Amino acid sequence: MSETDRIYLRDTEQRDFTATVIETNEDGAIGLDATCFYPTGGGQPHDTGTIMWDGESAAVTAVSGRGPVVFHTIDGEAPPVGTEVTGTVDWERRHQLMRTHTVLHILCGVIWNEWGTPVTGGNMEPLSARMDFEFDPLPEGFADRVTDLVNAEIAADRPIEVSFLPREVALVDDDLIRTKVNLIPESVTEIRVVDIVGLDKQADGGTHVGRTGEVGRFEVVKTESKGKGNKRLRIRLS
Repeated sequence: MSETDRIYLRDTEQRDFTATVIETNEDGAIGLDATCFYPTGGGQPHDTGTIMWDGESAAVTAVSGRGPVVFHTIDGEAPPVGTEVTGTVDWERRHQLMRTHTVLHILCGVIWNEWGTPVTGGNMEPLSARMDFEFDPLPEGFADRVTDLVNAEIAADRPIEVSFLPREVALVDDDLIRTKVNLIPESVTEIRVVDIVGLDKQADGGTHVGRTGEVGRFEVVKTESKGKGNKRLRIRLS
């Protein structure tokens, strides 16, 4: 079975790569044997950028990786199977998403350590996000307390490490699954673990910066009630 080497899982800093078209789908998207482009998933949007081949160049407008092959939707006619291509990720957007994803893990770690409360949902865009937690009601002074705690962890400049564990080993560690429901598909046999050393350790497939100090300034924009036992934080970075 064809499968894409997902370079971004091992190296989030790499932004250029060479690959071969191994498949096209019914929508005309191209499947590559390797990619640095992150596909939509886990609340993180897909990367954008460009793919070049034989003197042609096309913008990458969507990336999907639900199966073993990562498919790239491009603006224009797709190159045929067997074509060698060069891909370049839009680094400014990727790095903003890395900063955002990392601050959400810092937020999860702070709230878990302070209140023992799991995540019930979330979504992100570059430098802004929302995250839901199982609170009812929110503690007094919550937004200010969270802001101070998160910015303190950013200032601490903690290192962030990535490792891989067999599924049967990872899933017996309840602390690695911080969502209220385990969202890891059964097909995933090796679990990627993102460790903000000394603060938070979670199973996660997204892209992150190398240290918390890269994140920037954190701010809670708004808190909302989304029903009994479900409170939403809207946040942004600067």
